[in-house]
Amino acid sequence: MMVDWGPVVVAVGLFILLSPGLLFQLPARTRVVEFGNMYTSGISILVHAVIFFCILTILTVAIGIHLRSGTD
Repeated sequence: MMVDWGPVVVAVGLFILLSPGLLFQLPARTRVVEFGNMYTSGISILVHAVIFFCILTILTVAIGIHLRSGTD
């Protein structure tokens, strides 16, 4: 049975990198972008979720990243 791990690996990596406040926060409290502040807000979560799904879709559908495992 062949398993495609590409979308899973990409989604986990993007989830970690695009967590609001970890590397950057867009929009921030006082500026448009703040780096490493570890704070978050509702609008920031929404913006990061939209960015996450856009990049995930581009990488998995348009580019077609595949990591296959299994025997078959």
